Amino acid sequence: MTRTLIAQPLTKQAFAPFGDVIEKAGAEKIAINRGNCIRHHALSVADVKGEGSQVGINIFAGKPYALPHTLDMVERHPLGSQSFHPLGDDPWLVIVCSDDDGKPVDPIVFMAGSDQGVNLNPNTWHGVLTPLYNQTDFLVVDRIGEGNNLEEYFFEKAYSVELS
Repeated sequence: MTRTLIAQPLTKQAFAPFGDVIEKAGAEKIAINRGNCIRHHALSVADVKGEGSQVGINIFAGKPYALPHTLDMVERHPLGSQSFHPLGDDPWLVIVCSDDDGKPVDPIVFMAGSDQGVNLNPNTWHGVLTPLYNQTDFLVVDRIGEGNNLEEYFFEKAYSVELS
């Protein structure tokens, strides 16, 4: 028997236990550059821990995943937050799990629009970068430096992720 997860819309309220949704909607707007630019202010804050750690800015080129998507592994980063923001025009999936004594439980799948990014809290279980339909570049802000900042967990029984 397959365990099926259905993607739900990504909202700030639903995602709050796992981190921040990065989008212009609802953001404080500050006019800069003599009014020629609007800064959508303080959408999220990077969090890094550990000696010698720094905030890194990267671009990840993600290959698209076919649906239904098989979710058999999640990961987390205990020493820092991790932010993803698509640079393309396609929707993408954000998969997160609650933590139960060091193990991921109760996966939730969000359908993110091309205008939405996320900043995952440190130590938040999440699926891999999951673009849909086309290869997509993502601006990724996360911790770089010494120390083990990656933990993976493989589910004994995989989940099937669908849109509806």
